[in-house]
Amino acid sequence: MPMREECKHFQSRTYPSGEVARFCVLDLAPEAPWRCPEDCPRYERRLADVGWVHGSLIEPPVEDEPSVEGEPVGDLLERAEEVVNDVSEEALAEARARDARESRARRRWFGRRR
Repeated sequence: MPMREECKHFQSRTYPSGEVARFCVLDLAPEAPWRCPEDCPRYERRLADVGWVHGSLIEPPVEDEPSVEGEPVGDLLERAEEVVNDVSEEALAEARARDARESRARRRWFGRRR
């Protein structure tokens, strides 16, 4: 089953590069952006969309699903998410340390002028 774009838990974001991220905000679609689980227990149709027909200018089409030999796409995406999560903590700590250094340098600079 493709992603249910009419579900109230579906979101998409288009970035300035034109890339589109499509996902379930509850993280219940391990094969997003290509598929929702067939028997998703949290599927709810968005009330604002009931009876509406969307035109073609709403969102670009979903990219073709990559072919992965020997491994379900959901497992591959789960491993990729783990890599990003592992790196994000370290990157966040580095950014906070850099911001703290820059803040201290600004305080020293402005303190000299007074």
